[in-house]
Amino acid sequence: MHRHAARFVLLFCWIIFIPLVCAQETAQQAEASRRVVSRVSPEYPAVALTMRLAGTVKVEAVVQPNGTVKEVEIKGGHPVLAKAAAIAVRKWRWAPSGHETKELVEVRFDPNQ
Repeated sequence: MHRHAARFVLLFCWIIFIPLVCAQETAQQAEASRRVVSRVSPEYPAVALTMRLAGTVKVEAVVQPNGTVKEVEIKGGHPVLAKAAAIAVRKWRWAPSGHETKELVEVRFDPNQ
């Protein structure tokens, strides 16, 4: 009997708390679409140019309420291009907001441009 009660409590907690967590994540994602006010193009690494390396780097920027970047985390992309993308995104500016947000950014590198 004790085993059934424990399962019931776990099921009840799961039913109550999971939708709350999902709703909070959805709200944060909806808020995390601030307009970029100023972009800085990345400097193409010399090694990448020599290799004719192209690609996209995904970066997550933590943006402060005043629109400046607090921190940058590389989420994907070629390691040779990642540092240049992170340096450039640190210089970007977003529209002011009432709170800090996380912005997912894709920086494209094309040696033909």
